[in-house]
Amino acid sequence: MSIETMTGRERWLAVLNREKPDRIPMDYWATPEASEKLCEHMGCDIDEALERLHIDTPLCVSGRYVGPEPPHGENIFGQRSKLVDYGTGSYHEAIYSPLAKFNSVEEIEAEYNWPDPDWWNYSHLPDAIKGHEDRIIRGGGSEPFLLYKQLRGEMQAFMDLIENPEIVHYCLDKLFELAYQDTLRIFEAIPGQVKVTYIAEDVGGQSSLMYSPDQIHEFLHPRMKRMINLTKQNGSFVFHHTDGAVRDILPDLIDLGIDVLNPIQWRCPGMEREGLKKDFGDCLVFHGAVDNQYTLPFGTVDEVRQEVQDNIRILGAGGGYILAPCHNIQSVGPAENVVAMYKAGYEYGWS
Repeated sequence: MSIETMTGRERWLAVLNREKPDRIPMDYWATPEASEKLCEHMGCDIDEALERLHIDTPLCVSGRYVGPEPPHGENIFGQRSKLVDYGTGSYHEAIYSPLAKFNSVEEIEAEYNWPDPDWWNYSHLPDAIKGHEDRIIRGGGSEPFLLYKQLRGEMQAFMDLIENPEIVHYCLDKLFELAYQDTLRIFEAIPGQVKVTYIAEDVGGQSSLMYSPDQIHEFLHPRMKRMINLTKQNGSFVFHHTDGAVRDILPDLIDLGIDVLNPIQWRCPGMEREGLKKDFGDCLVFHGAVDNQYTLPFGTVDEVRQEVQDNIRILGAGGGYILAPCHNIQSVGPAENVVAMYKAGYEYGWS
């Protein structure tokens, strides 16, 4: 039987630095309902479940909100949402977008108050990481267009890219600056400790990009580059999340400086694992790739185990792979498949 010689932190760092780990690190992403289902199946709490499955979860750190209390039912951006039940779980869906009523930058400036970076405190972070020296620390980052869609409304946000580009530029400047200050203050509070920073933006749909390359280059990449530069200046690796079919934009993301690509929806056109590894494996660490549209929710245990073996064989060839689900595990699937995924990863992931 193989024996672990590394902590989770050391395992992640070995993969990120293109060195050889004792085994492939494994990460866990799931909805609360899926975690409850897993815990019931295993007869333990989530911390024990992660430990028994040998999962190397990062320690995520963030600022503590100390700003003014928002009105009842609103978040700090003035957005309102409601909990929508979809049968096996629930999500918060926006029901009020505070910037939807505005038609110009001038109107927003006159009537809307943006959150202030000083509304967060970071003095607790040195104590928060004590006792977790064996875990990789993830902190900071950005995903502003997701916020923009919530503030303007999904349909209006897409229309703005063509009809109101000045509003998009203005709001993204505000949102990216808020993310930049948050990330900078995390780095300053625990210098040298954060090793993974989540710089995301979903640009892929199920079959192609959701935005034109020109729109991505105009609105997102210059601002992402500033976040990436800050991250690298502070010794952290850039963890980039984008769902869907995004092969066409990967060379540009690599030029920007991303280090890790998540979640690898390999059933989408152009995202086949062999091609990604062949063309980008020297530049990217792949994170995810266990399909949660078919395999985890509807496949058999044997199919799950086979997919894990395939991912390790293809994406893990020569290093550069972190085993994880393709986005959050959903509660619609059996807990047996989740257990099978991590047991197979532990069985087949040794160097």
